[in-house]
Amino acid sequence: MATVAPNDADLTQDGLPANPESVVVRFAGDSGDGMQLTGGQFTLSTALAGNDLATFPDFPAEIRAPQGTLFGVSAFQINFGSREINTAGDAPDVLVAMNPAALKVNLAALKPGGLIIADTGAFTKRNLDKAKYDANPLEDGSLAKFDVLAFDISEKTIEAVKPYVLGNKDSLRSKNMWTLGLALWMFDRPREPIHDWLRGKFKSKPDIADANIAALDAGHAYGETAELSGPLKQLHIEPVPSDPGLYRTVTGAEAVSLGLVAGAQLAELPMFFGGYPITPASAILHHLARLKEFDVTTFQAEDEIAAICAAIGASYAGSLGVTSSSGPGIALKGEAMGLAIMTELPLVIVNSQRGGPSTGLPTKTEQSDLYQAVYGRNGDAPMPVIAASSPGDAFECAIEACRIAVQYMTPVMLLTDGYIANAAEPWKVPDPADFAPFPVEFLDQPNDGENFLPYKRDGKGARPWVKPGTPGLMHRIGGIEKHELTGNIDYSPDNHQRMTDARKNKVEGIAVPDQEVCLGETSGRLAVVGWGSTFGPIHRAVDNARRKGMDVSHIHVRHIWPLPKNLGALLRGFDKVLVPEMNTGQFKTVLRDQFLVDAQPLTKTSGQPFQIAELEEAIGKYFDGIEGNEGGQVAVNDEQLPSPQAEND
Repeated sequence: MATVAPNDADLTQDGLPANPESVVVRFAGDSGDGMQLTGGQFTLSTALAGNDLATFPDFPAEIRAPQGTLFGVSAFQINFGSREINTAGDAPDVLVAMNPAALKVNLAALKPGGLIIADTGAFTKRNLDKAKYDANPLEDGSLAKFDVLAFDISEKTIEAVKPYVLGNKDSLRSKNMWTLGLALWMFDRPREPIHDWLRGKFKSKPDIADANIAALDAGHAYGETAELSGPLKQLHIEPVPSDPGLYRTVTGAEAVSLGLVAGAQLAELPMFFGGYPITPASAILHHLARLKEFDVTTFQAEDEIAAICAAIGASYAGSLGVTSSSGPGIALKGEAMGLAIMTELPLVIVNSQRGGPSTGLPTKTEQSDLYQAVYGRNGDAPMPVIAASSPGDAFECAIEACRIAVQYMTPVMLLTDGYIANAAEPWKVPDPADFAPFPVEFLDQPNDGENFLPYKRDGKGARPWVKPGTPGLMHRIGGIEKHELTGNIDYSPDNHQRMTDARKNKVEGIAVPDQEVCLGETSGRLAVVGWGSTFGPIHRAVDNARRKGMDVSHIHVRHIWPLPKNLGALLRGFDKVLVPEMNTGQFKTVLRDQFLVDAQPLTKTSGQPFQIAELEEAIGKYFDGIEGNEGGQVAVNDEQLPSPQAEND
């Protein structure tokens, strides 16, 4: 039977906790098996059931890897429960394996005693060979420490959709819906919302919709039958207590898109988005293209440079220019970012980070673009940087990026990453009235007697914003250094010094909120300082450590540059500072540089998020009485989402 953490349950049954606060399920199969779609719809049903949740879609970089191979496995993990959920979970309680490769790649992650649901119809000799199995693991006793429910899902799917005369190949495309139906039954989820979704998705092909609904219902019915005669049991997870209001599931890409639109509306500006497709940033372009009714113009450019230059041109013309990319594309945009800094035009740049360098790991997550965001431009080119900590938080961060951009006449970089962009969580839809408007005022008359000075600054250091064609306000801006007031070309040393200082002082003077402590005290033995998507595992690990009596606090930084003014004093109130991040220690270096604190790194660059257990172990080293073992690099954990490379020719 399964072993369960003390806080989860006292008893187990059939591979699952008997009375769990949360359950982790991983759907895994071939890239063509529809695991992301299955996971997405299970997420929808879970949110409708009132559970808190967090998801982790994980898929190969190949557009279509060879079917049945280890490197073609796609997975979707969801952690849901009746308590607050901060992460997608360390290890699954349930693994749904649609073929041998999915089982092999993901088995090491499954909790001992966990439940395996496997499609025997896919465990053919050919598929076993592709997965490098010498014998069928469903038959050779190698899965003895798990509960296994193995049956021919493929055959049952074909039988369920037989009335629709689709043929075997087309019939098997509904296999994911059959599996979803079983999962809905297992966790007492309603089918009707999925019925409605299928009818909408296949509105022009009602036969396909009906076939998928039939498969879904057949999987659900199988669960009822299996419960009567076998080990499978239904498990109900109570809704999480939550504040009243309107909720929806949201991914980071959706939240960023909605936040950008909200920011433009609060600034009373039309929005222009210039983008170029790149994983995992492309979804922002897709979402914004559906929001034209909010005065949003989207432009898919021929390359990254054209995308950002078009956005800069839109800002010059009086719109809020926005562009987005991932690390390689941000590198290409570098010169144009310097142009936006030199011309001092508002621009929002979204960087959905992924593993690098170069093409790197396109579908894996990392936080390795921090240096690029803070320092990565030629010349002294300061830029505000904001980092979102979760999918829901990305909405407010996008609004904040828009506010800073227009109020300080500067480009702003908003950092998310592959985990935030693709993951989903319940989100309480905010009341628009809760956000203070920051309407833009365009200059429409000379600001120096009868003359117009395009670089004359206000109290915040921002220059005026003028729409081209405004009578009497003809002016020149551009990438060559300009006179500190007139905007005329000026190469003189003293002018360049003053303009460099003015740009630097403007950014460093941006008003950002004081840093707060997310969990714990404002001083003590240890502060765990994070940024970005590490929030969830850090928060849970610190909470667990504090329950054990450890003097540890969690600080999570949103404003990466400029940093909150009280952050240095706050960090100096702790004996030790630990900085977990998915890079080689970049934010640690920034903190050391700015505040002269002895911040210690805890790094991870495996392309996977931190696990709670990894952070708990790192925190525990500060309280074990052993000197010099703190921080360092997290060991590669092939049980999290194992690499199949060693198994491939």
